[in-house]
Amino acid sequence: MSALFLSDLALSHFRSHKRARLSADARPVAIYGANGAGKTNILEAISMMSPGRGLRRAGVDDIARRPESLGWKVSGVLHSLHHTHDIETSAEAGASRSVKIDSKTAAQLALGRIGRILWLVPAMDRLWIEGAEGRRRFLDRATLSFEPRHAEAVLTYERAMRERNRLLKDMVRDAHWYAALENQMAEAGAQIHTNRQTAITALSDAQEASQTVFPTATLALTHPDPACDAPEDADALRATFSEGRLRDLAAGRTLSGPHRADFDATFAAKGVPAKDCSTGEQKALLISLILANARALAQDFGAPPILLLDEVAAHLDATRRAALYDEIVTLGAQAWMTGTGPELFAELGDGAQYVEVTETEGLSAVHERPAP
Repeated sequence: MSALFLSDLALSHFRSHKRARLSADARPVAIYGANGAGKTNILEAISMMSPGRGLRRAGVDDIARRPESLGWKVSGVLHSLHHTHDIETSAEAGASRSVKIDSKTAAQLALGRIGRILWLVPAMDRLWIEGAEGRRRFLDRATLSFEPRHAEAVLTYERAMRERNRLLKDMVRDAHWYAALENQMAEAGAQIHTNRQTAITALSDAQEASQTVFPTATLALTHPDPACDAPEDADALRATFSEGRLRDLAAGRTLSGPHRADFDATFAAKGVPAKDCSTGEQKALLISLILANARALAQDFGAPPILLLDEVAAHLDATRRAALYDEIVTLGAQAWMTGTGPELFAELGDGAQYVEVTETEGLSAVHERPAP
């Protein structure tokens, strides 16, 4: 199986990093340093080499290093299957983000076609106990990793829904105003639903086929109101929007469709919903899903994805920490991992590359280190 990895990473005026350069090969990368030193900023920079707003979902102006506020740039060499690509993504002050692949301007979606990047960050630890929006976003990121065109369907659906919601708030009742928008929503919504179900099947199959110490989750796509559940075909969804107009007019927004879906997980061995599991079990379920996603992509895409795992070892005991590293190495994934000290990565030994990040007066510095 071919390797997918990033080398020659360079950051310019990105968050706390004024200038940073990192050499890397296909092995895992262990990044350590004190809290606030700028470790996560490196992972966020790498996440910008995929479609979307990155692992913090930040606006482009929020990413630029202050006080300069000159804009920012991230570049690197992506080794993808049998090809090598020079990737650059940047934003000048006050401008939108741009992408270049092999020195040619490209759409963000093109990044999803040549590589795959998955991440797990501490903010996701509350995934199972907070609102459905975060879980939909988690599922859509997984779905996007299998089907890059999923992003286009989501954008089309959301644009059309925003226009429909504007009509609803203005109490427009003429059906002709709604027809074209509802047709767009129906076509895109049906594709979204199908893509999500396909991703759930792939995640479930990858879990079942693996031998791991991490728990298996039973996964489902649900809806808060079964009577409004998003149908699987465009015609039925189109009818749902049409028949629901009066109710939507009263609410001032669209109440039915894939934007109301939820992503549910149950700890399979115990039959306990993820939201009712302990904090440690919830974390283990998240790691299990990320690993399942990576295993499924290794088969589907032909190479395991690049993994960004922020503080992933902090709440794992030694057994699960060693098991996680074993799975990453066995998978052959380049995993960029952060932690406060090198001892958190001791089980990797010479099988990883080590980077220390330090901070002085708001300026981060990167130091490549030998294995501890």
